[in-house]
Amino acid sequence: MNRYFFKISYDGTSFFGWQKQPKQISIQETIESDLSKIHSLKEINIVGCGRTDTGVHAKEYFFHWDHELTIDKDEIRYKLNKMLPKSISIHEIHEVPNDLHARFSAKERTYIYLINSSKNPFTATQSWYVNHKLDVPKMNEAASLLIGEKDFSSFAKIHTDVKNHICQLNYAKWTKEGTTIKFEIRANRFLRNMVRAIVGTCVDVGLNKVSIDEFQEIINAKNRQSASTSAPASGLYLDKVSYDLDL
Repeated sequence: MNRYFFKISYDGTSFFGWQKQPKQISIQETIESDLSKIHSLKEINIVGCGRTDTGVHAKEYFFHWDHELTIDKDEIRYKLNKMLPKSISIHEIHEVPNDLHARFSAKERTYIYLINSSKNPFTATQSWYVNHKLDVPKMNEAASLLIGEKDFSSFAKIHTDVKNHICQLNYAKWTKEGTTIKFEIRANRFLRNMVRAIVGTCVDVGLNKVSIDEFQEIINAKNRQSASTSAPASGLYLDKVSYDLDL
């Protein structure tokens, strides 16, 4: 059996997330459907590096696919790109060792979140429009409190089967360029809804609705109800996934 890693990107606006769902259009199902047509196979199963929710985008995403035959990687990439909608792009295909897993072998993931302070119809589905002045230095002061190995229960989606809420957060920073405010965050793993909950709470810090001391209390509370409302999905991007192997 041969294992292939596919490096892709997608605009998640019109999809109900990465993962297959009954009666909903997902990125995974769309790719599996076209891949099965190329190979005349009844069913194909691919394994993604993680799940992105409805409306969330990916600038870099990996999935693996096991196939008993050696494939022509350039031909598959060409055919898939021709069949897939414009919102999904296949960039590279690599043959990798069979023990390299798209999800479990990932060492670090990077997300970015984009906020626009100017209303723009061309970025409405790719960012969050916030028409209030944000205190970015104060938001960075709050973000610095996230660094390290911590329990992120306050920023995790509740009523899931996840028992471990400990993450090693390595980087979190806000930057402003023109009318765009960008948040970049890196960790060994992320919980469901975690980045959007952090962004929503940081924005409340920037609006002076939440103090720095209160932000620390929110982290310590380990209770989702203590944090702010999650930011919209439109501004969130999976930006990079890192493995021991250079892909």
